[in-house]
Amino acid sequence: MELLSVSLGVYYGDFTVAAASENLTASQGKALTVLRRGPAAMRALATTLTCDASNMTGIIDRLEKRGLVRRETAPDDRRVKTVVLTAEGERVTDAIRSKMHATQDGLGRLDDQERDRLYALLERVFAARTDA
Repeated sequence: MELLSVSLGVYYGDFTVAAASENLTASQGKALTVLRRGPAAMRALATTLTCDASNMTGIIDRLEKRGLVRRETAPDDRRVKTVVLTAEGERVTDAIRSKMHATQDGLGRLDDQERDRLYALLERVFAARTDA
């Protein structure tokens, strides 16, 4: 548990610095990272990021003002707003990832087989939790 805590601390510290280099808060950067996987409803974003819906609205408002995301009405329910990453949002997300040097250096010490094994282990430990 201690090593997992240390590794997450390094990752989030690295992520926070990289997001700040793009003039984003860590929460804004996390929202972009989640949206990099695909569009999401506002409520789902709030749940994923474990924040209050009103806080999520503020985060998305600021990202939208910068042209990094846009809101769209869900085709199956006009009451639901879906958030979509723009091309500029994709660029910024990629820039954040490319600036995460401590994380990249650590993962770079693993060969392809070791990275695949690490992925499989993390998926086994955490994916079941997120699917529930």
